[in-house]
Amino acid sequence: MREIRLHDTRSGDLVALAPDAAGAVGIYACGPTVYGRIHIGNARPFVIFMLLKRFLEREGHAVTLVMNITDVNDKIYDAARAQGVGSAELALEMTERYRADTDALALGRPDHEPLASEAMPAIIAYIEELVRSGHAYAADGDVYFAVRSDIGYGGLSHRRVDDMDQGEGLEGAERKRDPLDFALWKATKQGEDTAWDSPWGPGRPGWHIECSAMAEDVLGVGFDIHGGGSDLVFPHHENEAAQTRAARGHELARLWMHNGMIQTTGEKMAKSVGNIAPLHEVIERYGAAAVVMYLISGHYRQPLAFSAAELEGAERRVYRVRDALGRIAPGQASPPDMAAHRDAFLDALANDFNTAKALGCMFAWIKQANRRASLVGDADLREMLSLLGLGELEPLGAVADVAAVDPAAEELRRERDLARAARDFARADELRERLRELGWEVRDAAAGSELLPLADA
Repeated sequence: MREIRLHDTRSGDLVALAPDAAGAVGIYACGPTVYGRIHIGNARPFVIFMLLKRFLEREGHAVTLVMNITDVNDKIYDAARAQGVGSAELALEMTERYRADTDALALGRPDHEPLASEAMPAIIAYIEELVRSGHAYAADGDVYFAVRSDIGYGGLSHRRVDDMDQGEGLEGAERKRDPLDFALWKATKQGEDTAWDSPWGPGRPGWHIECSAMAEDVLGVGFDIHGGGSDLVFPHHENEAAQTRAARGHELARLWMHNGMIQTTGEKMAKSVGNIAPLHEVIERYGAAAVVMYLISGHYRQPLAFSAAELEGAERRVYRVRDALGRIAPGQASPPDMAAHRDAFLDALANDFNTAKALGCMFAWIKQANRRASLVGDADLREMLSLLGLGELEPLGAVADVAAVDPAAEELRRERDLARAARDFARADELRERLRELGWEVRDAAAGSELLPLADA
């Protein structure tokens, strides 16, 4: 069993994962707020944590992965009002669409997917404990967390308390004792069509307390990994951590793991920015395998550029894998002298879950397999693909598969074949270079030419 180290946002260091004696690992990753179809940026944490679970299980750990669904939130009320539908109706519809859209990635489901709307008793009990302990106070039907009562506040996001803005605007400002305080419970406002009874009157919870309650309900306090996008470090995760310290006297999680954002034109992808690419549309255009390949192409902590060129590059990498699968022996062991690539692949995942480096190791394995004169078994490659969520890829059936990937490249291949037949080798070389610019290399054989993605594409 390898030592697994992951980057901890709180300490800023790589930290060794330390499961309990039974090897159990608990992971909580923040899921979407369901007021619309999710975009490909929302899919990145889903893919990262589903694959992290696979790898940890491969290494012998018993993993429980929890990804919540926030179905009670200001954004849901606003979106439902704009559409003229009930907030609960919209949340239910978008929850179903979220599950369908992520099901299309063929990675399975988390072990638990709690809904905020079904966690109200636990949420209210959590708030009551914070009020009793003096870390929270009620004000005209609202309840606020007293930020300065937590001496550890700011330790996760590495910010000075006085420099923080909760992002709540003027909402509740006149009821707060300190502008830094944030809402745990919000009294029902005009136009909000769903509310729950509480000791402070009808209303609904704030966003942050929902996750503290749902995470603890399934995993307890002090579980191994809390994850999510880097945009959640503050205020969401900082506030989750503070609530749990105040209510329980312990840290919510041992390690905080955050993925970078997907960006277009230098901005993170977000509905508020208006640069979203809905996940289901990207899958329809490029296929689920290419989407997964794209999402693991960079280190999870780094931003990931989004463009048609990036997705087309992922398509070519999928094509290279399928081509390799067609050239090796299914169901047979791999040669021992190629095991170094597989071991380096696993080491890359163990060292801060570096899927980008792991992909490089896998393609080095493929390159060596393609150069061998004897037939190579596919066992190692299939294991690596499975750990990357690509285990269902099928071998190429024919060169015609290229046309589906890049019709322009296929047309240039045909033109080059004609130029070679006419012994116009200068034209053939020109077309070869044009194909290389598109990310393809030509392989000539007795039966005709075929296209393969460039090794560095």
